[in-house]
Amino acid sequence: MVEIVNTYRESFPALRLIGKKYTNKDRGTDGSFSNKWGEWFEKGYFKTMEKLGDLQENGGAYVGCMRCTDEFEYWIGMFFPEETPVPEGYMYVDIPKGDIGTCWIYGREDNGELYGEEPHNMCVSKMIEAGWQVAKGSWFFERYNCPRFTTPDEKGKVILDYCIYLNDQK
Repeated sequence: MVEIVNTYRESFPALRLIGKKYTNKDRGTDGSFSNKWGEWFEKGYFKTMEKLGDLQENGGAYVGCMRCTDEFEYWIGMFFPEETPVPEGYMYVDIPKGDIGTCWIYGREDNGELYGEEPHNMCVSKMIEAGWQVAKGSWFFERYNCPRFTTPDEKGKVILDYCIYLNDQK
């Protein structure tokens, strides 16, 4: 069972998300985008991006970014400073500066419990409890921080950073 073990607010500068955009039609047979993550690691897509540097505030973490526009978008990539050149074969979107609410979701990665609607709703509830307003129609993202996410503890559990852009009110 997952639990939220930390909730805090961060301020991000304007940034550039570089990666590849997917939609619901790109989901695997299990309904997730794990097939696309596998492709990224298999084809070495992150190696190209790691050569670009990273956004200091994000600590070089890989991200799975989501938003709902006319259709659901799921981006796999990394955050970079504004104006970072985009390598051939990659896409980008510029995201304005803003505050994000961050929750640390503690659980097992191997059974999928860290992902989906339930952990999302748990994080939104924690942010509302903190008095923050989640920005409507904005970005939310999974941040795969090293070593919190990459090194399981003695119980086989990791921490996934789950972040949601907030309204400007503090």
